[in-house]
Amino acid sequence: MAQIPFLDLRASYLALQSDIDAAVARVLASGWYIQGPELTEFEQAFAAYCGADHCVGVASGLDALILSLRALDLKQGDEVIVPSHTFIATWLAVSAVGAVPIPVEPDANSYNLDPDLIEAAITPNTRAIIAVHLYGQPADLDPILTIAQTHNLAVVEDAAQAHGAEYKSRRIGAHGDVVCWSFYPGKNLGAMGDGGAITTNRADLAKRVRSLGNYGSKKKYVNDEQGTNSRLDPVQAAVLAVKLKHLDAWSDRRREIAGRYTQELRGVVTPHIPNWANPVWHLYVIRHPKRDELMKQLADEGIQTLVHYPIAPHCQEAYRDLGYARGSFPIAETLADDMLSLPIGPQMPDDHQTRVIETVNRLVAAL
Repeated sequence: MAQIPFLDLRASYLALQSDIDAAVARVLASGWYIQGPELTEFEQAFAAYCGADHCVGVASGLDALILSLRALDLKQGDEVIVPSHTFIATWLAVSAVGAVPIPVEPDANSYNLDPDLIEAAITPNTRAIIAVHLYGQPADLDPILTIAQTHNLAVVEDAAQAHGAEYKSRRIGAHGDVVCWSFYPGKNLGAMGDGGAITTNRADLAKRVRSLGNYGSKKKYVNDEQGTNSRLDPVQAAVLAVKLKHLDAWSDRRREIAGRYTQELRGVVTPHIPNWANPVWHLYVIRHPKRDELMKQLADEGIQTLVHYPIAPHCQEAYRDLGYARGSFPIAETLADDMLSLPIGPQMPDDHQTRVIETVNRLVAAL
């Protein structure tokens, strides 16, 4: 029986092999391996795609978050509101600048930050809100932005899983102060290694992030502040520029797969999509109280699934010092216990999806 991978990265390369190979060869032949025209062209193209005035390439999605918080002058002791249900990188960025992550539970239907719970978490030390567009579904930005404006808070969007997603018919990319992107290979727009970027309409933040990622320097050997080395490689930029041209078609294919899952799966909780959201389905996540048993049985039948994420950040050893016991954030903990991500990707064959659906339905009926 053929194995069904969670995501076939090789297939996405083979689909564009000649164009990707030519782009890489062009960079190698240019002799320009740091910054340069390939990076500039991709930054301009991605900014335009996102509807943003500026894009700055950095080395990873985590760096995008850290540099954005630094550019906003977050410092030791400041508080940043974060989702209790997210990949831990969202929290790590806050800790990296010396600030304190303040968890807020997600909406139980959308799994994104619940705007109705934010104001209760705001204190005199609160400086920013990080809204994560988890699984490729946009967070409900309008009420978040209203709360931020009322309390003079910055809004950082973690869009690592949301390339091309739309909120109220407008692409994610410049709603908040700054939007942070990951180009990790498994993302909807993925490089051939690590990479990241920020987009923004604020020229001051774009300029500051670029300087911070270049040793705190705007002019060579003149360092205005203590920065770091975080730049998107031009080889990766060239690859991303090729893939960007196909992103909308890939998103449409993901939507097609997600729509069929939602229509045909039985006995599991499928994602809820608000009428103002147009997701790009980085992940298709179902819920079942016997998640681990279902996952094992699917693996036995050659179907690879993954759990995003099995331990809520406040339950991780890395954040034991914050003093949150299990039970502190029950929605996040429940999601960690019963969520399962099914195979999805633009190159997924129809017959693979048919087998996934039929197998899930059969196994769930017997659990």
